[in-house]
This record gives sequence, C-alpha cells and structure tokens, in this order.
Amino acid sequence: MALNNTYGARLQQETAVGAGVQVLLLALLGSAIGMGPAGWLTGLAFAFATWAVLSRALHRSPLRSFGPANRVTLGRATLVGGVTALVADSFASAPPVTLLVAMTAVALLLDGVDGKVARRTGTSSALGARFDMEVDAFLILVLSVYVSMQLGPWVLLIGGMRYAFVAAARVAPWLTAPLPPSFARKTVAAIQGVCLLVAGAGLLPRPANLAIVLLALGSLLWSFGRDVLWLRRNARIVRPAPVRRVRELVPSGR
Repeated sequence: MALNNTYGARLQQETAVGAGVQVLLLALLGSAIGMGPAGWLTGLAFAFATWAVLSRALHRSPLRSFGPANRVTLGRATLVGGVTALVADSFASAPPVTLLVAMTAVALLLDGVDGKVARRTGTSSALGARFDMEVDAFLILVLSVYVSMQLGPWVLLIGGMRYAFVAAARVAPWLTAPLPPSFARKTVAAIQGVCLLVAGAGLLPRPANLAIVLLALGSLLWSFGRDVLWLRRNARIVRPAPVRRVRELVPSGR
C-alpha cells in the first residue's frame, strides 16, 4: 500500500508540475503581448481543467510512472493552453499571429513524437493514447474557433464533429465499438490541424483559405461518415438470455 501511495504521489507531482509550467507560459505571454483578462482566465481555466482531469485519470490508472511519452503530450497540452489563451484574447484585440502560428506548429509537429517515444520505450498505455487524442481534439476545436472568425461559423463543424460523435455515442452505444486501423483516418485527422493552421496564418488570399478549409471539412465528413456506416453495419445486437426458473440463475460475475 505504501509503495502504491508513493507511485501515486509521483504521478500527481508530474501533473502539478505541468500545471505550473502552463501558468509560467501564460505569464510569459502576458508580459510579452499584454494579454487581456479573457486570455488569462481562459488559459488558467485550461490549466486547471487539464490538471484536474489528468489527476483523476491517473488515480484510476494502474500506471506507476508518468512515462516519457506522456511528458511529451503534457508539453503539447501546455502549448495548446497557450494557443487557447491567445485565441480567447483575440476576441478583444488583434492576436500576435506569428506567435500563435509558431506555437500551433510546434504542437502539431510534436503530435507524431509522443507515439514514437511510447513505442520505443515500451510505455504505450490506454491512458496515454486517450490523453494524446483529447489534446489533438481540443487543439482542432480552438483552431476552428479562430478560423471561424475569418471564414464564418461553419468552420466550427470541424472542431465540433468529434465531440458531437461522442455525444451521439451516449444515445447510440454501438458507436463506441472499436474501429479497425485505418491509414486514411489517420491522414484525414492529421490534415485538419495543418489546414486550419494555414488558413489561420493569413498568408493566402481568402478564396484559397476557404478552399483549404472546405477540403478539410469535406475529408472529415467523409471519414466520419465511413466510420459510422461501418459501425452501423457491424453493430452487434445483444439479445437477452431466455428467462429460466430463479433457482437455475447464477451470477455472471460481471
């Protein structure tokens, strides 16, 4: 029991350090660009929410070490928190586009690093995969919010689609079934952030940005639609066991 408590304390320390680094990044951004209250409050809320959710997940997890891959993902989450603060601040003042693009680009590049680190160090875990996925999804949502201010609210479909899928799965449990590996799905997911970053950078004319984001949305609709159809076709209908006399029933142990 004492050993488990020691491991738990170490894991909680890792999440606390991550939250501290997030606050430090916000302080640096605040001093560099004069970030307003919206940016500060949003950034702090992100830091607290990340710490709380991750701490709870680690408490339920059998992990004894946070691991190098999760540290990379935590670093990405810190950058995403900075991007989130900058996007929130952009509603009140012109954002530092160069800084926002640079932080987003690093976060996107690191997306391919944590998985490789996990495989090479043998530290892959379900928690790490979920952590990585949630960081990716939230970054896409934040970028969608930013680009929607330039191209229109329809861009929010890109960032909101994954969350809509999760909500739909609560009503239709067959959507939670595991999907077969797909290179196409991974490719489509990867290009979302790139397309939104290019559009948000403002280096291309509006028609080009519009075409790029429409391409991203179209590919995402195709990918989600294909997966939903596969899940629907392969849904298993669990039929109730025939009713027998009470004395013949035994606990299933589940």
